[in-house]
Amino acid sequence: MDKKTEKNIKRFKGTVVSDKMDKTVVVLVKRYVKHPRYKKYVTMSKRYKAHDEKNEHKEGDTVVIEETRPISKDKTFKVL
Repeated sequence: MDKKTEKNIKRFKGTVVSDKMDKTVVVLVKRYVKHPRYKKYVTMSKRYKAHDEKNEHKEGDTVVIEETRPISKDKTFKVL
């Protein structure tokens, strides 16, 4: 059972772009995706709010975030 749930957990690598909130960082995740019609690779980016319990990550740090239970309305990731 644990291996099955372990496969379904999403993990992303990104850069911290904001650390102004308490126990929360905003992580920018960039990924290359092939455009379905034009067959050209484009950069897609998305910002995730992630839980940072000890406020130890600062702007510019590269972090790995992992999906977890909803912590608040916007936060469903935590920093590993």
